[in-house]
Amino acid sequence: MARKEISEEVIAEVLDRYDEVGIIDDAAFARAWVSSRHHGRGLARRALANELRQRGVDAEVASEALGAVDDESEAAIARALVDRKLRTATGTPEAVFRRLVAMLARKGYPAGIAIRAVKDALAARDEEAAEFAEAVDADALADQADEALS
Repeated sequence: MARKEISEEVIAEVLDRYDEVGIIDDAAFARAWVSSRHHGRGLARRALANELRQRGVDAEVASEALGAVDDESEAAIARALVDRKLRTATGTPEAVFRRLVAMLARKGYPAGIAIRAVKDALAARDEEAAEFAEAVDADALADQADEALS
């Protein structure tokens, strides 16, 4: 409204009225955003928190909305994303592993969840991938990734 050169007084009145009738509800927006983007796009809590912050949602309101996403849900969504991508993945198990972990990292998944999801999916894929997955130490890799970020 400010770009349209509407006075501050009118803007305040309109926003107050919107708030009164419930059109502006950051908590409802945050809950809907988290649900939609987590289940629809497969985003993890970290990416969702960043998106809410970019949209001007208060940190406390965002934190409450993000409480709906638990570790089990994050792990399940990560595994579903990996399974979907793994169907068309080509290359060596090591290359596929790196690409899938990177895909999950871009979606905001912590290293531990991403590495475990990819390792488990590769173990179920075929014998060569299972051998590679068996050699992967998910905890050590996650610790290395966490240290690199610190």
